[in-house]
Amino acid sequence: MHLRSLSHLTAVSGANCAVVLALVLAATAALGLGRVWRLAAGFVVLAGFVVLVTPEPSVVRAAGMATIVLLSGVLGRPGRGLAALSLAGLCLLIGDPWLARNYGFALSVLATLGLLLLAGPLSRRLRRWLPAPLAPVLAIPFAAQLACQPVLVLLSPTLPAFGVPANLLAAPAAPVATIVGLVACLLLPVLPGLAIPLVWLAWLPATWIAAVATVTASLPGSSLPWLGGPGGVVLTLACTVAVLAVLLARRPGRSTLVLRVASTALLCVTVGSVLGIVVGTGLGRAAVFPSTWQIAACDIGQGDAVLVRGGGRVALVDVGPDAALLAECLDTLAIDHIDLLVLSHYDLDHIGGLDAVVGRVGVALVGVPENSQDAALHTELAAGGAVVREAARGDSGTLGTLAWQVLWPVRGGSSMQTGNPGSVTVLFAGDGIRSVFLGDLGEESQTALLEAGPIGRVDVVKVAHHGSRDQSAALYAELDASVGLISVGADNGYGHPTSTLLQLLGSAGTRAVRTDQDGLAVVAPVGGAPPNQGRATGQDLVVWTEKVGGAG
Repeated sequence: MHLRSLSHLTAVSGANCAVVLALVLAATAALGLGRVWRLAAGFVVLAGFVVLVTPEPSVVRAAGMATIVLLSGVLGRPGRGLAALSLAGLCLLIGDPWLARNYGFALSVLATLGLLLLAGPLSRRLRRWLPAPLAPVLAIPFAAQLACQPVLVLLSPTLPAFGVPANLLAAPAAPVATIVGLVACLLLPVLPGLAIPLVWLAWLPATWIAAVATVTASLPGSSLPWLGGPGGVVLTLACTVAVLAVLLARRPGRSTLVLRVASTALLCVTVGSVLGIVVGTGLGRAAVFPSTWQIAACDIGQGDAVLVRGGGRVALVDVGPDAALLAECLDTLAIDHIDLLVLSHYDLDHIGGLDAVVGRVGVALVGVPENSQDAALHTELAAGGAVVREAARGDSGTLGTLAWQVLWPVRGGSSMQTGNPGSVTVLFAGDGIRSVFLGDLGEESQTALLEAGPIGRVDVVKVAHHGSRDQSAALYAELDASVGLISVGADNGYGHPTSTLLQLLGSAGTRAVRTDQDGLAVVAPVGGAPPNQGRATGQDLVVWTEKVGGAG
């Protein structure tokens, strides 16, 4: 997600390809080689470039376009960019029609098309307001961003507010990283002593690009909300045409005036709507959001990330599948430090967002690692300053005004120690709410949890495994929770939450709160809720859900 604003650099490998090819052709010309030998060297380097970088769709597109340009040179017919792009795209799609469904290929083609068709006219128009040397520098990323945006909204229904500035800052580093990195790769097998310093030298511009992406993605308002799906594509195309009409219209005739007025009106309405959503959502949340919330289930798709707060201290149970989504939730809740992190187990939908909290964790409770990759997460957390503890039944502590204890797994057990059956299960109690978090425990491990000792009634249960059907009715009956939080993604393909689970919760008198339908969901004691917001099923809880717009 951090590279969303740098689509121009990530999608357009043609720039890197052109730099390498230009250096080779210049070197062969300096050696006095004939045109045929120069072109042969170019073809060999292109093939090596694809193998070295790996034949990703955008790389293949760039190499195919360069090949056509070189072939046209052999025939004495200088190739033009638009014709080369069209022919390369057509040949590649004939060879592999599935490329039409590949986002990388589409972004590569669109970005190149934007540069070929829009960069020049935009640069000439920008010269009216900007110094001549600055105009093309701004026009190039702007043209690429305009061309790519209709596809980018399919990947994420947002607009990158700082996309063009990010490209301006990062673009100068790209050719340096490409050239130095390529030389280092070529020298590594034969002269490793010389290649290693070059690798470190290439690391500097690459790190700069990553830093620009990270910083711009973390700035307030870096992603503006936008309509998703086909409607979002159509709206983006309309706004793109409107922007170009305003910037590039030349003749002051009546039709041009009408076009400009219509385009300006469309842009004003769109910008106003986006700002209204951003400001209105923030003000609306501030007006009804329970300030004394204790539990918050983040809307992070198919995965778990639930916060618990007590006395100014914060715990996070799992981190979801995506660091950017988790970071957005933490920003919404104004959380900048995690006092207690619980990683129930090591499936990607529970640990994929770890980068969002590394360096911000005090103590981490983790399960038994299954392999070296799991153990590496412990090392990463410890390197970020966290105290990492392998958790088991009997472990306990405090979180501000709350007490916590680990209920599962049982240390030293012969089975159900790892994976879903070994999910670290934690109970929190205090400030009028008892809550339990079941990770991805299945029916067998839930039954074993019950046999390990009584749990007693809770107010809130984080439903196991996103609402799968593999559940113990006896456990949920004993818990007798007022609210069951189901962290689940919309249209997840697993059928979660299942009708079996929903019926089970209904039989236990537990109200299901689902992040796929309700969005961010927070639970607070009744005394801390805004007036007239209603109550949850229990008599001592208020549940506020973002998509519904208030307490249920």
